[in-house]
Amino acid sequence: MTDSTPLLSGTFTPSVADLLYKLHCTIVVSTYQAGKMIFISATDKNKINMLPRNFNHAMGISVDKNKIALACKDEVVILKNTPELAKSYPLKPNTYDALYLPRATYYTGQTDLHDISFSSNGIIAVNTLFSCIVSINEEYSFQNIWKPSFITEIKPEDRCHLNGMITNKGIPLFVTALGESNLPQGWRENKLKGGVLIHVPSNQIIMKGLPMPHSPRVIENKIYLLLSAAGQLIEVEPQKGKFSMVHNFNCFVRGMDYIDDYLFVGYSKLRHNSSAFQDLPIAKNSTHAGIFVFHLPTAQIIGNIQFENIVEEIYDVRLIKGVTNAGIVNTNKDIHKQAITTPNGSYWTAEKK
Repeated sequence: MTDSTPLLSGTFTPSVADLLYKLHCTIVVSTYQAGKMIFISATDKNKINMLPRNFNHAMGISVDKNKIALACKDEVVILKNTPELAKSYPLKPNTYDALYLPRATYYTGQTDLHDISFSSNGIIAVNTLFSCIVSINEEYSFQNIWKPSFITEIKPEDRCHLNGMITNKGIPLFVTALGESNLPQGWRENKLKGGVLIHVPSNQIIMKGLPMPHSPRVIENKIYLLLSAAGQLIEVEPQKGKFSMVHNFNCFVRGMDYIDDYLFVGYSKLRHNSSAFQDLPIAKNSTHAGIFVFHLPTAQIIGNIQFENIVEEIYDVRLIKGVTNAGIVNTNKDIHKQAITTPNGSYWTAEKK
């Protein structure tokens, strides 16, 4: 796969560029449908820059200080920010204030990894195909570290469609799944109201009957998640097993991150020929893909970024905080081979022909 035309384009409401610039952050989006990870930055208070790079079936994203982990079709890619090389980046000098370079790849095989997180013991991820949380390292494709109590065997059968994960300092706390099934593909039978939120340490199901829950997050010591099939953002009270709706976006929402009082929520255009999506009540309203900028204290959408082409389905949305205009290099072009980083200094070497 190579980076190709047409160029990715989109529209945005005037407030978005100004807000991104003031918040001093870069949005990171993954789209498995288009096979890309995209950086969205405000180069000034009036302009948005979209920087896509190809990654096969890009899914869960974890941002930890100066590193990014990205779950792909059959591998996990680790990228690291090398700001000292950003200014002298040969293809675009004096453009970026951060530059993420590929540093390592773990070959997992096609395990359908979803949410992913850095931890003190390396990388952990939600392994959807095998219905468990796993650690990723160089020893195996994965090592199981937790499974829901209703899953009896670790087999490649996508029994409950485990997907979202909340961690605290790399320790899994809550996960979401689309069903409470122990049968192969069993979650599909009741996907509109079979979703669950599970407390990992106790392995207790906190909530049931959720319509396709995704992207659980802890914000200000409160738990929020997206009910994708209902198009809703909810706040969860795990002690009571209850939730309250914060906002109805009325379209398929998935992928979310926050900074200050603002949520950045991904929304997708649904495939009408998809067995998972075609019969959802909100399918007719899910006609575009993009990112809502949502002001949490007032529960109002205050901005919107909408993709005009290429991107139709979004999985994850994350923020790189403290970086205004980030660059990214994948391994599709040889320029990454010219980047040399060491503890004592980093360098661009001359291209060898």
